[in-house]
Amino acid sequence: MRPPPGPTGWMIGILVELPDEIGPVRHFFAVGQEDRARAEWAAVDQAMLVGPVATSPYRGEEPVKAVRQLTAKAVAGLGLRPGVVVPLGRIWPRRWIGSP
Repeated sequence: MRPPPGPTGWMIGILVELPDEIGPVRHFFAVGQEDRARAEWAAVDQAMLVGPVATSPYRGEEPVKAVRQLTAKAVAGLGLRPGVVVPLGRIWPRRWIGSP
């Protein structure tokens, strides 16, 4: 029996500063990258298209946060390919990773 495939991507949260918000707001990105550091940088690059990325912690939250590794099932559900970043918006992505 073959073991199930391991995680093949990351869910990354980035604090983005938006003009209509009082403070930075976390935006979520699914990244098809096995290496966490590379996934974080890829998410930051994508977040810069939304707005300026926060440069310091806000209310105890770091600007860049690796929320969780994605399972192969979650990656398939997102249609995520290696190296691809999928923006998921501001709402907690519970469909792919469960409750906070």
